[in-house]
Amino acid sequence: TNVIVALARIDGHVVGIVANQPQSLAGVLDINASEKAARFVQMCDAFNIPLITLLDVPGFLPGVDQEHDGIIRHGAKLLYAYCNATVPRIQLILRKAYGGAYIVMDSRSIGADLSYAWPTNEIAVMGAEGAANVIFRRDINAAEDPDAMRAQKIKEYRTELMHPYYAAERGLVDDVIDPAETREVLAAALTMLRTKHADLPSRKHGNPPM
Repeated sequence: TNVIVALARIDGHVVGIVANQPQSLAGVLDINASEKAARFVQMCDAFNIPLITLLDVPGFLPGVDQEHDGIIRHGAKLLYAYCNATVPRIQLILRKAYGGAYIVMDSRSIGADLSYAWPTNEIAVMGAEGAANVIFRRDINAAEDPDAMRAQKIKEYRTELMHPYYAAERGLVDDVIDPAETREVLAAALTMLRTKHADLPSRKHGNPPM
């Protein structure tokens, strides 16, 4: 339940929706969610259905059980499914987009045709608290008041690296959009991508993660 997949219509045309569900396990990607989403992406690609990915993911689910069962290997199935898809692919970042989970959820770096973000987006390696503790560890430990210094560095990290338009400045998203205009923007993007044609490399078949 931490990832939702569904068929929908936008502007009268069928699309496939892949979305994180932050009300379940905070929306993290685990083994089951990765396989569920990967299977849906492959199904949409097989029937030439455009893909829209709604992103609000804090990362992969940590834990010994997930690691022993191969979370990286199973997460790679989702990465492979997106990279292998030739249908129009649009990413919309709603809120959190952290670490490797952000990458595999159809980011620009793995070939998404268009990427949009709401003003609430947070694209980063990790949350501000964790990042500040790592990056500014020496400054915090050397301060007379470590707690005050930590709070200052967290605020500094949020202000400089996690503001809504940082992603656009870095080329990670194409545009930061008004949430009220989301359907209109997606409809226009789908219209533009309707004639997309992508050729896969000439080979018998791919070699997906098992």
